[in-house]
Amino acid sequence: MRILTSLVLSIFICFAGFAQDTTQIVQAGRTNSAAQQAKPYVILISADGFRSDFSVKYGANFLQSREAKGVKAAAMIPSYPSLTFPNHYSLVTGLYPAHHGLVDNRYYDVNSKTEYSMSNKKMVADGKWYGGTPLWVLAEQQGMLSASFYWVASEADIQGIRPTYHYVYNESIPIEQRIQAVKNWLSLPAEKRPHMITFYFPQVDHDAHEYGPEDPRVGDAVKWVDQSIAQLQAALDPLKLPINYVFVSDHGMTTVDTENTLKKPSPLDTMNFKVPSGDALLHVYAKNPDAINRTVSALKQSTTFQTYLMDETPDHWHYRKSDDYFNRLGDILLVPNHPSIFNLGTRKTSPGKHGYDNHHPDMQASFQAWGPAFKSGIKIPAFENVNVYPMVAKILGLNLNESKVDGKLNVLMPILK
Repeated sequence: MRILTSLVLSIFICFAGFAQDTTQIVQAGRTNSAAQQAKPYVILISADGFRSDFSVKYGANFLQSREAKGVKAAAMIPSYPSLTFPNHYSLVTGLYPAHHGLVDNRYYDVNSKTEYSMSNKKMVADGKWYGGTPLWVLAEQQGMLSASFYWVASEADIQGIRPTYHYVYNESIPIEQRIQAVKNWLSLPAEKRPHMITFYFPQVDHDAHEYGPEDPRVGDAVKWVDQSIAQLQAALDPLKLPINYVFVSDHGMTTVDTENTLKKPSPLDTMNFKVPSGDALLHVYAKNPDAINRTVSALKQSTTFQTYLMDETPDHWHYRKSDDYFNRLGDILLVPNHPSIFNLGTRKTSPGKHGYDNHHPDMQASFQAWGPAFKSGIKIPAFENVNVYPMVAKILGLNLNESKVDGKLNVLMPILK
């Protein structure tokens, strides 16, 4: 009987957890201020891993049809490292990763002696890991409601604030249900209607990792995302609201050498160094600072990867110790020469990767925007992704102290009406 009771309880807990992951979470008692009710709307859409050339390469017909009605960039330059968590958070804070604290998908926090991982749900939902002021926090602080159907850090309590409406990340929710949720939000009375909405697609990234970015199945994922965005706009058009769509990705994707992967270099002994898992970069944290210089000298003999002390990294990475506001960068950084990749595990690595130099052509992300705030038929050169933040704040009429962010409004101001 005790075994049966335990089994029933386990099943109940399992289903309770599943229900929680698929149920909308609402912060009760919030309303738009009277001034904010008259403001326009922004839906910030991210397709993870949607490289800058994928729209044309794989025939994203709807996105291509938006070019004449809005703005398209030749590319959007991701922040370094060109990884998912750092870049999604840069997009919504206007800060480089070393400035907002998410310096990698996985890293060691020296101050707390804790290793952060994007796969740890408890950590992901803990606001202590996130610096800066995300767009939804900026909006809520100024009396404007926000909503998120997934985005990095949207589940966390940041500065005491979460979006008014959000969902815990769960890929099992069908796209039709997700689109209906957005329509439901925008059909609410004006005082309850969110003006800042984030919406995330993981599919392109998943398939580009598994099969490599040149595989036709990646094209199928691109077309599916494209069609889903078309369905989203078709569902919202009848509402007759001034909705602005901003389509972005966090990074690109490249094909790597899966047969000759790099293992942890032998000079990095566990007595003197801690090395969290990584592939397109490895952070090396010194347990014994006296071992750094001699180890760097040995590591720099390699021809398969670059070795940097953290005051030697390229300027355009903004990834030096002087940038390390949260003390989370390693003492040494190892970066494989493309198409080489580190693989510290035992399983064969996937053929599609990102994380390389943010100026590498294959790492370039996508940017398109259309709606009443944007000029039509505009093509612009590549720009850094931190500049999206002040642009969205401008569209929403939110007050922003630009001196506190890395992004600058003047970069994208010319595309606004």
